[in-house]
Amino acid sequence: MKYIVLLCDGMADRPIPELGNKTPMEVAHKPHMDALANGGVCGTARTIPEGMHPQSDIANLAVMGYDPAIYYRGRSPLEAVSMGIDLGPDDIAIRCNISTVSDEEDYNDKTMIDYSSDEISTEEAKELVEYVAQHLNTDDMRLYTGISYRHCLVIKDAQVGTDLTPPHDITGKPVRGCLPKGRYGERLTKFMLDSHELLKNHPVNLARIAKGENPANTCWFWGEGTKPALSPFEELYGLKGGVVCAVDLIKGLGICAGMKVPFVEGATGAKRTDFAAKGRAALELLKSDVDFVYIHVEAPDESGHAGDVQCKIDAIEAIDKDILGYLQDGLSAAGENYAIMLLPDHPTPIEIRTHSTDPVPFVLYRCDAERQGPAVYTEASAAACGLHVEEGYTLMKKFTGLDF
Repeated sequence: MKYIVLLCDGMADRPIPELGNKTPMEVAHKPHMDALANGGVCGTARTIPEGMHPQSDIANLAVMGYDPAIYYRGRSPLEAVSMGIDLGPDDIAIRCNISTVSDEEDYNDKTMIDYSSDEISTEEAKELVEYVAQHLNTDDMRLYTGISYRHCLVIKDAQVGTDLTPPHDITGKPVRGCLPKGRYGERLTKFMLDSHELLKNHPVNLARIAKGENPANTCWFWGEGTKPALSPFEELYGLKGGVVCAVDLIKGLGICAGMKVPFVEGATGAKRTDFAAKGRAALELLKSDVDFVYIHVEAPDESGHAGDVQCKIDAIEAIDKDILGYLQDGLSAAGENYAIMLLPDHPTPIEIRTHSTDPVPFVLYRCDAERQGPAVYTEASAAACGLHVEEGYTLMKKFTGLDF
């Protein structure tokens, strides 16, 4: 039996007036997802424990079968692991977005225009971040380059306790009141202001402005944490696993859980990505010695943050065709029995353009078992089934134990 988790980041939504009060999941043409629901077990799960923030690190940790109350140590350390940064036990890692803020003279009067700087290319971002690091790195505080707009700051021999605001939570809103506060608030705020002075007239940004693109004109810090310690996935669930993804956060989770994490050419972690490349990479892993693959697709979440309804619909349809359909065809042709868990990690509703704590719709499917589920896979159809899993991290035990 091969096990597949298809994690469609932020896919769940709320009714949207311009879609006739339907959600993107209800509008999208997704015959393979609907067939899974019809032949599987559907319900809802709470992936964000009570009192915790609706962040992708917490939600994916739960979906991967780790209780966030026990294992959660913050987002950025997972990204740091993926980037090859050697964190000491007393170091803290902090996510650094290079973002677009408006051009008011006083930084406090600026507005967060774009948390991703138009999903800036990794090549452009590398030049900008290295330029900032050259000028602002110190012996105990160092900025490291990542992918696209996602980067990492490490503070040596430090402690958590700084209040930081995710930039996607304030898109289109003033930054006043959202600058770092607490333990390293003053120091991180100064770094952000100094980065803006360095970046606002950088040649890369002047070229982007000339092309009508948003400049990456500031560093923005959020998501602090300490070095994670996860029990190996194989030890917990008895399956040799792999992770197919493009974002450092999920790669870091996979690495910390002892899974294979191959590089996928063309996968961007952005609104537009090579969905088919992820499908091919997942099938290749499953044809090797791997029994379990966790496929993470960021595109629906990025579309939700951007308020891009059509892009979210397109992403769902591409996942259905180029990943889910492709995998089912490939495994069937190889004569493999398989089980699939399909779900988002959290909703990213278009109306609020950030994550919510609402329960997510899930499907558990086995190719060798006949079930009678709803005709379609949507938020409403899953909720109508009446099955609710309050502790989302327990879904993995049900799934890998085929207890459904």
